[in-house]
Amino acid sequence: MVSTSLMRIVSPCWKPSVEGENSSNGGDAAGRAEGLLWYKDSGHHVNGEFSMAVIQANNLLEDYSQLESGPMSSVDPSPQGTFVGVYDGHGGPEAARFVNERLFENIKKFTSENNGMSADVINKAFLATEEEFLSLVKNQWLHKPQIASVGACCLVGVVCSGVLYIANAGDSRAVLGRLERAIKEIKAIQLSYEHNASIESVREELHSLHPDDPHIVVLKNKVWRVKGLIQISRSIGDAYLKRAEYNREPLLAKFRLPEPFNKPILKAEPTILVQKLYPEDQFLIFASDGLWEHLSNQEAVDFVHSCPRNGVARKLLKAALREAAKKREMRYSDLKKIDRGVRRHFHDDITVIVLFLDSNLVSRSSFRGPLISIKGGYGVSGNGNT
Repeated sequence: MVSTSLMRIVSPCWKPSVEGENSSNGGDAAGRAEGLLWYKDSGHHVNGEFSMAVIQANNLLEDYSQLESGPMSSVDPSPQGTFVGVYDGHGGPEAARFVNERLFENIKKFTSENNGMSADVINKAFLATEEEFLSLVKNQWLHKPQIASVGACCLVGVVCSGVLYIANAGDSRAVLGRLERAIKEIKAIQLSYEHNASIESVREELHSLHPDDPHIVVLKNKVWRVKGLIQISRSIGDAYLKRAEYNREPLLAKFRLPEPFNKPILKAEPTILVQKLYPEDQFLIFASDGLWEHLSNQEAVDFVHSCPRNGVARKLLKAALREAAKKREMRYSDLKKIDRGVRRHFHDDITVIVLFLDSNLVSRSSFRGPLISIKGGYGVSGNGNT
């Protein structure tokens, strides 16, 4: 039996199309921007179809994302696959933007050197991207010290040769929708491990890594924070908590620790999951934490399963916004009128990428499907309504 809450969330799927939702081809090839909203309603990747959407809440959009489909290395012949990246910035957009430009290039580089995709390839690509960004911090430190307090949560998914790789550093999330044939229902399976100090196992890991620091995690205003400053324990960037030379003047006092540290407080290494894909695996939802603040894994999976594929990422994002409005006892139509900056008091920047999996295509590693390279969020004006 369908629950009342699910019916409330899913019902917008079947309402008449508005705000450009009539577009059957997902708008322009590189996506379409309408005020604070960016979307690519539909497209084809090597392993099936996809849908993408981004909503801005901050003064500057801090979420960046990409979908790359085709060769996964820079040598020929190359394994064919699909790469998805969701980069949720904090402190500013610079780190997320940098990762959006460099991480996939490093994936291709190490896949070429390794003669194939692997967890080790992805780990090396994360660490190489981290080192490149820390070099940028070093070069800009004296004239732009705030760059040391900028970071990004990084969630990556790779589908290659019938294998799924999920890598995460931070608190974005990847969820699989799997068909349970016996009961004919779609089950939500969380694939990513989150690095947020609100999770007890993350606090335990921090204590084990820093046994001599009783203040490695601090409960501040009912929120657990690493050193009382940041909720996440892994990221790319955040140089001020990685290298002590950036935790001093001219960095703003609110970011400076009272005592020096001799080893990184935050890590850039992702937690990586590797698993074979099966015909029952229907789709993947990749999203920044702004979505999961308002929808559960199962609600999101049920929504995607119940909606037409075209525009499903945008509709899922709007379902989260409707829940955000409801929590503040306001109408969604009123939330839409709130401009960037002020909008952040109601919800975060949100990125959603839905990757549908065609089992006939997933198992074909040499299949040369459409070459796709899309960067999410580009062109958002920050001056309109959703």
